[in-house]
Amino acid sequence: MDASFWFMESATTPMHVGNIGIFEGPVAGFELEKLHKLIAERIAFVPRYRQRIREVPLQIGRPIWVDDDDFDLSYHVRGLALAKPGSRLQLDELVSRLMSRPLDRTRPLWEMSLISGLAGGRFAIVTKTHQAMIDGLMGIDISQVILDEDAQMSSPGSIGSWRPAPEPSGFELVTSAVSESIAHPDVAFDVARGAFKGVTSFASNLRRKSRGVAAAAVSFARVAAEPAMTVTALNVPILADRRLATGEFELAAFKDVRNKLGGSVNDIVLAVIAGALRTWLMGRGEAISARSQLRAVVPISTESTAGAASTIGPVSAFLVDLPVGEPDPVVRLRHISYQLAQYQDVSQLIGAETMINMASYGPPTLHALGVRLASNLSSRLYNVAVVNVPGPQHPLYVAGAKLVGSYPIMPLPQNQALSISLMSYDGHLCFGINADRVAIKDVESLMGCLRESLEELAQAANVRGDRHLRVIDEGEGVR
Repeated sequence: MDASFWFMESATTPMHVGNIGIFEGPVAGFELEKLHKLIAERIAFVPRYRQRIREVPLQIGRPIWVDDDDFDLSYHVRGLALAKPGSRLQLDELVSRLMSRPLDRTRPLWEMSLISGLAGGRFAIVTKTHQAMIDGLMGIDISQVILDEDAQMSSPGSIGSWRPAPEPSGFELVTSAVSESIAHPDVAFDVARGAFKGVTSFASNLRRKSRGVAAAAVSFARVAAEPAMTVTALNVPILADRRLATGEFELAAFKDVRNKLGGSVNDIVLAVIAGALRTWLMGRGEAISARSQLRAVVPISTESTAGAASTIGPVSAFLVDLPVGEPDPVVRLRHISYQLAQYQDVSQLIGAETMINMASYGPPTLHALGVRLASNLSSRLYNVAVVNVPGPQHPLYVAGAKLVGSYPIMPLPQNQALSISLMSYDGHLCFGINADRVAIKDVESLMGCLRESLEELAQAANVRGDRHLRVIDEGEGVR
């Protein structure tokens, strides 16, 4: 799977996930040297971040990871600054440009930017991590190891010095690839096909395997098998440049609607997104009828509860039809709640056969897994990807600076001009909307439509809250 994302990357579809963390700095300020020192102390906990990819000669085998004997931390961790007034729009524009640029494939596949000059004395830390680096079983993002539970920096303890392991020679790589081809001839055949056709047969394999996921989702949720609705604004060939919008909402507002109308917080989120897409598409002059629907691929993490403790479990991709043609916000919510209720009834069956188990949990990892699942489904099956994962409901800190918002950024696969990702953090829902810069020039207005859609649903909840669906108790998590 890691190899598939290495080969699937193209000039117009870079395969990295991103995150914008906004911090309130300590009185003394936050300098690049402090971030360098912190990462140097903790990078040993994510050894992949000092490794690069080495391809096998003639592409007769899968690429391998090798230690970067020329690893340069200052290349990966950089400092940038915004001009006054340092607004969020300026930050979004700068990050849009950062996310448009592919990672250097000759180096470890990650970057981090410290952006100073935000209004109110704040700063941002922006991460870019290639999908190939985040293994579904062991994936840990660099941002997870630099964050602390309290303002006092914890000491990582003695971790010793790092020395890169010797890199194998071309002869050793070929010998290993030949041995693998003897043991696994089907893999060798796929690699050879990918090398000569210029398309990744690894990705083809994943798509074949993912059909089981898609078929299960379609069957269990009773989603029709016909192609997704074609929307000119959403499903077009895309170019390299991106346009980004971020924003946050009070989590309590979503919970209040849930308590009055029922369902889960995730139901409310999807209903708000459906209403926002309806308003936004109509404003663009798209043909929307009463029966119009957009199909969303929605990677959802399941929860396993033991007593009072609730943990994040497997992740799977579900297909959900968003009723953008329905003018009534409550009816939109009920339509979505009904679909997701079908998944809840069969989640254990799906999980036993197709879900990815995780040994560790962190919002960047879950977002990366969600993107993997969405990317492996044919673009003809859905119109837009929506990744919503739970985050910690308490403050986190980096070198004493408090994290006040964390905004995930999903990549765009071919023919998908829009992605919506969000995570809950410390009483907020933080949205990151990524779009093709040419196809969608008004991504900021979509963020405004989200706010209008939430207000519309909240007003309807106050009027019709007595006729509600069954409330699903989620504790403090969001799913």
